[in-house]
Amino acid sequence: MSETATVVHEDSQSKSSGVGLLVAAVGVVYGDIGTSPLYTLKEVFSGHYGVQVNHDGVLGILSLIFWSLIWVVSIKYVLFILRANNQGEGGIMALTALARRAAAPYPHMSKVLVLLGLFGAALFYGDSMITPAISVLSAVEGLQLAFDGIEHWVVPISVIVLVGLFLIQKHGTARIGILFGPVMVLWFVVLGALGIYGILQRPEVLQALNPAWAVQFFVVHPGMGVAILGAVVLALTGAEALYADMGHFGRKPISRAWFILVLPGLVLNYFGQGALILENPEAVRNPFYLLAPNWALLPMVALSTLATIIASQAVISGAFSLTRQAIQLGYVPRMFIQHTSSQEQGQIYIGTVNWALMVGVVLLVIGFESSSALAAAYGVAVTGTMLITTILSSAVVLLLWKIPRWLAIPMLLGFLLVDSLYFAANAPKIFQGGAFPVIAGIALFILMTTWKRGRKIIVERLDETALPLPLFISSLRSQPPHRVQGTAVFLTARTDAVPHALLHNLLHNQVLHEQVVLLTVVSEDSPRVSAGQRFEVEAYGEGFFRVSLHFGFIEEPDVPLALSLCHLVELDFSPMRTTYFLSRETVIPTKRIGMARWRESLFAFLLKNANSNLKYFKLPLNRVIELGTQVEM
Repeated sequence: MSETATVVHEDSQSKSSGVGLLVAAVGVVYGDIGTSPLYTLKEVFSGHYGVQVNHDGVLGILSLIFWSLIWVVSIKYVLFILRANNQGEGGIMALTALARRAAAPYPHMSKVLVLLGLFGAALFYGDSMITPAISVLSAVEGLQLAFDGIEHWVVPISVIVLVGLFLIQKHGTARIGILFGPVMVLWFVVLGALGIYGILQRPEVLQALNPAWAVQFFVVHPGMGVAILGAVVLALTGAEALYADMGHFGRKPISRAWFILVLPGLVLNYFGQGALILENPEAVRNPFYLLAPNWALLPMVALSTLATIIASQAVISGAFSLTRQAIQLGYVPRMFIQHTSSQEQGQIYIGTVNWALMVGVVLLVIGFESSSALAAAYGVAVTGTMLITTILSSAVVLLLWKIPRWLAIPMLLGFLLVDSLYFAANAPKIFQGGAFPVIAGIALFILMTTWKRGRKIIVERLDETALPLPLFISSLRSQPPHRVQGTAVFLTARTDAVPHALLHNLLHNQVLHEQVVLLTVVSEDSPRVSAGQRFEVEAYGEGFFRVSLHFGFIEEPDVPLALSLCHLVELDFSPMRTTYFLSRETVIPTKRIGMARWRESLFAFLLKNANSNLKYFKLPLNRVIELGTQVEM
C-alpha cells in the first residue's frame, strides 16, 4: 500500500528501456508484498488459528495463498483495478476523485463515496506504521537462529534501523533509490531459488496448485476456514501499491514485473516453505530462514533487512505523496513540503508526517515486541482499504465505463465477496491488538472531515458579510479612490464577492492599485491540468480582473510562476510591480449551528498551525501583505 519517492515520469519513460523500467518498478512497487514471505506462513502455523501441521493442512494453506494471489492481485488489481486510473494516476485519493466525478449526478451517493475514500486514506496511515514495524522486526528476528541469547536485542536493533530510516528522509532517497531495483530483483530471484530448493525435497506440495485443496480446507474446517484468512491476507499486503504507483511507471511495466518475476518468486518461496514444513514440522517457528542453508543464514538476514528497509521506504514516501494529494483536494491542512530532488517532482519530504510516523512505528515495535504479535494486529487496515477500493472502482465501472452490466456485475460481486470475507476474518483482530490502525484511521478521518467542514463553514460565514463585486465596482465609479501604480493580487475562494482583504486595505489605506486581480486557485479532481486549461481571465472594468488558476491534485500551485505565463497586455505580473494580499482568518468557537464545540476547537487549532498561503503558493516573502479577519464558528 504505497507510493514512493522514486518517481519515473512519463517523459522519462519513453527514454528508458523496457527492462530498466521493469527493474525500477520491481524496486519501488513490490517491496511490501515481496517481504510477506518473511512472516506469512510462520503466522499461519503459529498455533493461534489451530491449523494442523500435516499434509492436508499445509496443502490447503498453500492453495489458499496461491489462489488469493491469483484472484486478488493478478485478476483484481493487475488486470482490472489498474485500468481504473485518473489520467494515468492511481491510489485511493485519485480513485476517490474519479468516483466522485462518476457519481456527480447522484449527490448523496457522491458524498458517501467521498467519505469511504477518506476513511480508506486514513486507514493507509495506520498501515504505514505497521508495515515498517512488522517487516523490519521479522527480518531482524532471523538473528535469533544464528546467535543464542540475542532475543532481547531484536527490539533495540529494529528501533535503531527504523529511526535511522526516518532520520534520512529529509536528505532525500535519490542515491539509495538507485539500488532499490537491483536489490529487489536479487531478492525475488533468491526467493525463487530457495523455493525451488525446498520443492525438490517434497514435490507433492505442487498439488496445492489445484484449487480443490483450498475448497477442501473450507469444507473440513468451516469455522477455521474464514478465520485463517486473517493470516493468509498477510501474503497480500502491498497489493494496493500496484495501483498507487501506477502513475510513476504505467500499467504495463507493473503488470509485466508481476507476472515475469514477482508472482513466480513469491509462489515458489511459499511452496518451498510448505515443503520444508512437511519435511520438518518443527520448522514452523521460522520457515523462511530455515529454508536457507546454514551458511546462507546471515547473508539472508542482511538481504532481508535491506529488502524490508526498501519496503518501508516506499510506504513512508507513499504517506508523503498521499498527504500532498489530500492537501490539494482540501482534506488536510497545508503543510510545508520540501523537495529532495531537483529532477524528480515526486521526491518530497513532509516533516510533520515523517515524525508522526516515526513515533507510531517505534511505539508499535516497543509495544508488540515481535512480528508474530504485530501480525495478529495486521490486516484490518489492509483489508479495509482493499474493500473500499473495490466499492469505489465499482462506482466508476457502473457509472462511468461502458462495460455491459451482465459482465461487470458478476465480476464486481466476486471481488466484493472475497474482500468482504477477508475483512470479516480480520475484524476480530480489532479486539486482539488490531485496534491501533482502526483508532488511527478514525482519528485521521475525524481530522480530515473536520478540516473540510470547517473550511466550508468559514466560507459561509464570510459570505454573510460579503459585498457583491458588481455593486462594489459601480460604487468605485461614483466615488473613485486614489489609485497607485502596480498590480494587487487578492487571493480569494469566492468568484463573485469582494475579498475581505481588499475591503480592509481600502478602508485603512484609502488607495487601490491600477490593476486589481481577484485570484482563485482551483484544485481539480484530475491529477494534472494542461497549460491551455490553466487560466480563466475575466475583465470587469475599472482595472478589475477575475483570474482563476487551475491545478491538478499532484501539481504544485506555484502562483507567481503561473501568473508569469499569463500573457495579457492589460496585466503586468512582473515581480517588482506585483503585491499579494492575503486574508488570515482567526476562528472563534461559538454556539452557532455549524459543528460540535469540540470539533470547532479542533478546527481552530488546525487552522492556527496550518502552513500559510504565503509558503504554500510560493509567494515572494517581500511582496506579501497579510490582513487578519475574525470568524465566529
